[in-house]
Amino acid sequence: MRIGIPKEIKTLEGRVGLIPAACADLVKAGHEVYVETGAGDKSGYPDAVYRELGVRISEDAAALYGAAELLIKVKEPQPAELSLLRADHLLFCYLHLAALPELARGLQDIGLTAIAWETVEEEGHLPLLAPMSDVAGRLSVQIGAHLLHQPMGGRGILLGGLPAAPRGHVVVIGGGVVGGNAAVVAAALGARVTVFDRKREKLERLRALGPNVTGLYPYADTLAQAASEADLLVGAVLVPGARAPHVVSADMVRTMKQGSVIVDVAVDQGGCVETTRPTTYDAPTFLWEGVVHFGVTNMPGAVPRTASQALSASLIPFVKVLAAGGWEGDARLLSGVNVRGGKIVHPAVAAALAN
Repeated sequence: MRIGIPKEIKTLEGRVGLIPAACADLVKAGHEVYVETGAGDKSGYPDAVYRELGVRISEDAAALYGAAELLIKVKEPQPAELSLLRADHLLFCYLHLAALPELARGLQDIGLTAIAWETVEEEGHLPLLAPMSDVAGRLSVQIGAHLLHQPMGGRGILLGGLPAAPRGHVVVIGGGVVGGNAAVVAAALGARVTVFDRKREKLERLRALGPNVTGLYPYADTLAQAASEADLLVGAVLVPGARAPHVVSADMVRTMKQGSVIVDVAVDQGGCVETTRPTTYDAPTFLWEGVVHFGVTNMPGAVPRTASQALSASLIPFVKVLAAGGWEGDARLLSGVNVRGGKIVHPAVAAALAN
């Protein structure tokens, strides 16, 4: 099969669909692999490294899309890329269509088949979302700690505190992969951490991180009280394929302290904080009622080398199945199909777009 890996053009996105070692496996299996020139540069993989492994370098996006049957990209197609897509393309990337109805319509009009990494399921897990959730969860606290600095508009506090100064309070909404990673980093920094989740086993696991971590059920009043006390609030709610519910209301945000910070990792799916809106790394934050909001939709793009390495390791088994043909017999990949034959076929995505 002819496999194409385009250069990502989303604002300040540095990841690449597959690193050279993963491409080498595909070449050895007899596939033709095309990488757009410069696609791996920001991840630390120049064209020469790919070329040495038998990968063909395409001079531009038009040549890449023209040659490929299977497209492996990271972020959803940008407007400039839609005209390069064909009905016979098999698109394999993050899509987050529940929050992008115009893109959904565009892909339907093209008539291609699109498999979204965030909805591929295996034994109740999301194996292609997990590695970037690891990254985004850890970044949420690193970024939040930086935004709490006074020059960034924050409250001017150190999350871990000092012997004569109290610890900062980090509130994490959701105890899954993103929330769990956020709690790990916040706890290690010495912050006071409160994690909300509906499942007792998640709360038990996170509470074991240390005496500075508390796990609570998200009763409305308890959640509202925690939000009002938070220095950093991390939104980490996920409903696979669907828009994220607004767990933190605008009224709750109004009670937060001036200069406190919200990092809503759920922004890809619309955000779990009502006041969140999508941002990019060239203008990552905005103020709402004195609260700093961070809503970048491609958070892991800030650490492209780490992210691309983790992503490739999770992707390559699935890419091999797609490239070999007959992937329709693989229940994992079938669960990830969002668009096919001009229709939205994933139930959760279809329901979200119908509302």
